[in-house]
Amino acid sequence: MTTSTFKVLGTGVFVCTLSFGLAAGAKRAAGLQTPAKAPTPAVSHEPAVAGAMPADAQVKLVNEYCVGCHDDAQKPGGVSLEHFTGAQAVEPNIAGMMVRKLKSGQMPPAGMPRPDQATIDAFVEVLQVRAIPGSEQAAAAPAAPVAVQVVSFPHTGDTMTVAAQNTLVKEVCTQCHNDRQKAGGVSMVGFDAAKAAEHAELVEMMIAKVRAGMMPKMGAAKKLEPATARAFVTSLEQRIDRTAALRPDPGRRTFQRLNRAEYAESIDAMLGIDVDVSQWLPPDTISHNFDNIADAQNFSPTLLQGYLGAADAISRLAVGDPDAGATSETYSVDRTASQMQHVDGAPFGTRGGLSVVHVFPADGTYRFKMLFHGTPTGQLFGKTVLGEQIEISVNGRRVALLDISPTLDESDPNGLTLTTDPIEIHAGPQRVSAAFLKRFDGPIDDMLEPHEHTLADTQIGDAAGVTTLPHLRDLTITGPYRTTGVSDTVSRRRIFTCRPTTPAEELPCARAIVSRLAGQAYRRPVTAAEVNDLMKFYDQGRKDGDFESGVRLALQALLVSPQFLFRLEEQPTAVRAGQDYRIDSVDLASRLSYFLWAAPPDAELLKVASAGRLEDPAVLDAQVRRMLKDPKSESLATRFASQWLRLQDVSKMHPDAVTYPYYDATLGQAMVRETQLLFDSIVKGDRNVLDLLTADYTFVNERLAAHYGIPGVAGPDFRKVSLAGTHRRGLLGQGSILVLTSVADRTSPVQRGKWVLEVLLGQPPPPPPPNVPALDDEGTVAGGRVLTVRERMEEHRKNPFCASCHKVIDPIGLSLENFDPTGRYRIKDSGAPVDASGDLYDGTKMNGLTGLEQALVAHQDTFLRVFTENLMAYALGRRVEYYDMPTVRTIVRKAGADDNRFTAYVLGVVNSPAFRMSRAVTQTTTTAAQR
Repeated sequence: MTTSTFKVLGTGVFVCTLSFGLAAGAKRAAGLQTPAKAPTPAVSHEPAVAGAMPADAQVKLVNEYCVGCHDDAQKPGGVSLEHFTGAQAVEPNIAGMMVRKLKSGQMPPAGMPRPDQATIDAFVEVLQVRAIPGSEQAAAAPAAPVAVQVVSFPHTGDTMTVAAQNTLVKEVCTQCHNDRQKAGGVSMVGFDAAKAAEHAELVEMMIAKVRAGMMPKMGAAKKLEPATARAFVTSLEQRIDRTAALRPDPGRRTFQRLNRAEYAESIDAMLGIDVDVSQWLPPDTISHNFDNIADAQNFSPTLLQGYLGAADAISRLAVGDPDAGATSETYSVDRTASQMQHVDGAPFGTRGGLSVVHVFPADGTYRFKMLFHGTPTGQLFGKTVLGEQIEISVNGRRVALLDISPTLDESDPNGLTLTTDPIEIHAGPQRVSAAFLKRFDGPIDDMLEPHEHTLADTQIGDAAGVTTLPHLRDLTITGPYRTTGVSDTVSRRRIFTCRPTTPAEELPCARAIVSRLAGQAYRRPVTAAEVNDLMKFYDQGRKDGDFESGVRLALQALLVSPQFLFRLEEQPTAVRAGQDYRIDSVDLASRLSYFLWAAPPDAELLKVASAGRLEDPAVLDAQVRRMLKDPKSESLATRFASQWLRLQDVSKMHPDAVTYPYYDATLGQAMVRETQLLFDSIVKGDRNVLDLLTADYTFVNERLAAHYGIPGVAGPDFRKVSLAGTHRRGLLGQGSILVLTSVADRTSPVQRGKWVLEVLLGQPPPPPPPNVPALDDEGTVAGGRVLTVRERMEEHRKNPFCASCHKVIDPIGLSLENFDPTGRYRIKDSGAPVDASGDLYDGTKMNGLTGLEQALVAHQDTFLRVFTENLMAYALGRRVEYYDMPTVRTIVRKAGADDNRFTAYVLGVVNSPAFRMSRAVTQTTTTAAQR
């Protein structure tokens, strides 16, 4: 390592209290981590006088007992003591950690040499006295606050010379990133901006921090004047971008298989049946926000077995199985879901229950069994209401109506269940509803008025004078018990496009069917050899059965083919390892369709791709715009946006039923749908992406509108409404975000602040240090009054281990304190007025949601970069790396010139080298024999 480059001893970024780095394995792979050093043999020490250990004795102690592990290369726990010069050089959080470890006997670790106890006690006392804020001595002589100096350096517009950049780094960045402190494991001593492209990974992290306003860190003595900071990073970006433009790195992903959602959509597109694949396939691994990241997609024997089971079941459902035996499938109702009102999909005039699409394998008789909720003593919940009935309907037509006896009890032979007689049902997908007849509507005049979370207290289910109603818990569909054939279904019409009338016609017809299905499944034209392989399975099935049996077995084989399960992309012949090549037009069509639709290409896209026309920029642009207008582009909201914004966490949040009885799963589902519809409106309307932060409109149904206090909305359908006068704007005013960032009985400024930092700004804070007491363990009462969340956070921050991170996180979360854990607006917390003011980490004053929104808009370049990175990762099926950042900046810059319209970002991703090209890993050749 020479002095002409800045020193790198780790891959963390440049803010001590907000650092992140590569995992240990990645560091070793990069050559940045060395094996652990052998422990230094113990050396006896004279017992030290408590509180009087000199600095040289401290250094000797640390070098002999600590540096064997805590050196610059290893840094366990992110701590290096290799440059320890005395207690005065130890930061408070590090010193506090050392004190705790030494006192508990955890340091040095068991089996390692350790000094005598008197020496440890003396060292602990020195650390406590000289390094921990709040000690008696520190209180007696508090340190003077650091005067922040705003500095600027010469620049012309957004251009700064190399010399000026180097001077800036020397005077500002080395406040923390010097050879002694190495904040984030990095020293900037010797930094040379002219060679920034040689260290692009580290410089990109630096650019992200400065653009987000998080470097220099909060509390640093010198702070950059905004125009100077902008010129500094812009000049670095331009230098890196010029180098990258000479040879763009498109990157490469490993094999990519269909995840559960893509698998289900591919089955629906090909066969016209909507199946719940979770009964066969395990959950997908989420990496970097998404479940389609290729290198996180494992392929285990369990998964293979799941694919085999799915192929067998789906092929039987699609073709129909006249020999099907009785099987059962159970559908459950969320326990917290309201069953007082109509359920979407069920016939009008009903309440509660559920409505699902069930695929029946054959014509025949089926039974429907319903399990109801009970009280703690085993009686029917809602037994005090007489005359209740539950209806079973298929496609809206009643097929059974059962009386619900109030005497149902778990001790009965059938427990709390009712079962229908056998009912004739036709094969194929049918909408089945099990719902209660709604016998009255209007306000309930009880002393205790029921609320939406009706099962929060099941003990009232048999109490006279309290109106409660029976609730469905599970619906189980069993059958067929007696098959009568297989009716015409959507899937059978799609499969059997021809019918042989003579034995001679069977084979040509079967070959035509298999060839067409294979083309749809493989998402490309198929070869004769591939069809021949599949026809072997047809022959086997035909031998053991009839024509349909042969087609079914060929379909089953097709559904477990790697060509279907994996999105394989052909590497051109005679390509050398390391050489870039253009993605084949047909493979590009699959990339495009799974990006915009999470589904395979349609006939039009495949036709254009097969003709080689997709490589024409004008044709590609037209296809993208067509696909974005298609209803299937809603997957960008239900999959991309939902995963990026972590909407799946809403269902995991259960606000305390006593404190927030009006919240239930139905309301949570409406909140998720609101956010999806906002995003979909930006997609379909080609609106400004910044609407995600600033939108003064949203989408609500009656239930959500009532929760928000928005008048004039009736019925279950969602509609667009103005947010004027509601204290809400954009994503951060929506219930989904506010709920998923709360805890059961209170708001969580930490989770809300962390969500904003991670999801919107791409700057995740570090994990909390171990053994830090939880917020609720620190006392919640002062002078007989319950503390507000803000007051409890202030108490929590008095812990020196917590303060450095919380001063960055908390102000963001506290700006949303006007919204309770269910997203409802409030002006008081624990009886005291809500204080939603605070300072962003860059010093920006904020007050409430409006202040936070304005602060984020001021950092819109960071938000738009993070949005683009996530969109690109989802589109590519791989993580966005440092070498992708020049492309990201190009996309953001061009989209900005187009008013940040959503289409501009999509076209930027689709036309990028990363999307249209790949880099060969191995050389491919084609021999004469292969040809």
